[in-house]
Amino acid sequence: MSVVEVATFRLSKGTDVGSFLAIDKRVQTELVPNQPGFMRRTTARRDADWLVVTLWASEGAAAAFAVASVGDPVRVEFEDSLEPGSLTTSRYSTLD
Repeated sequence: MSVVEVATFRLSKGTDVGSFLAIDKRVQTELVPNQPGFMRRTTARRDADWLVVTLWASEGAAAAFAVASVGDPVRVEFEDSLEPGSLTTSRYSTLD
């Protein structure tokens, strides 16, 4: 059973959308694709609200990435772009 991870957040006041999209692309192309169990990731936006949906092969793969990526410069730059306290992450098990 795979896992859908949903992260919602807002950008910090000083973060330019173009700069954020560049770091988000680095997350998508440099950080997550080589992680065990990574399947797919996409980013979406509605007004000031942002959403990242990541599909993992298992809960264990999602959890392992969360631990392994702590301190990674790309992850740090991504998180530094977010409004403090706005990031929420939830995981859901697929039904298929």
